[in-house]
Amino acid sequence: MNWNKLTSGTQLAEIKEESAQQPILIFKHSTTCSISAMALSRMERNWSDILGVKPYYLDLLANRPISRQIEDEFGVEHESPQVLLIRNGECIYDASHMAISFAGLQQAV
Repeated sequence: MNWNKLTSGTQLAEIKEESAQQPILIFKHSTTCSISAMALSRMERNWSDILGVKPYYLDLLANRPISRQIEDEFGVEHESPQVLLIRNGECIYDASHMAISFAGLQQAV
C-alpha cells in the first residue's frame, strides 16, 4: 500500500479535485494510540489497489490543524482513528475506531 501523506491544508482542495476522477481515502491516524495502530494495520493488510481508491494518510499528532479543516470541509465530526471516503468533492462514507475496515470501504465504493 502506497500512502500519500497529507501534510498541508492546501492539499484538501487537490483532494476534492482528484475525487472527481477516483475515490479518495483519508486515514486519520494517531501515532500514539493502539486502536489507531490496529485499524491502520488491518487496513494495510487487506488493501487492494484493484479497488481504485487513492489513499491519503494524516498523522494527527503532527498535523492536528488539518484534521480540523477536514471536519469543516467535509462536515464530518473528528474522531481518531477515522477514515473518510471522498467522491466528487464530498464525503460519502466515514468510519472510526473498530468500525474501520477494508470490507466497509469496499461496500462504500
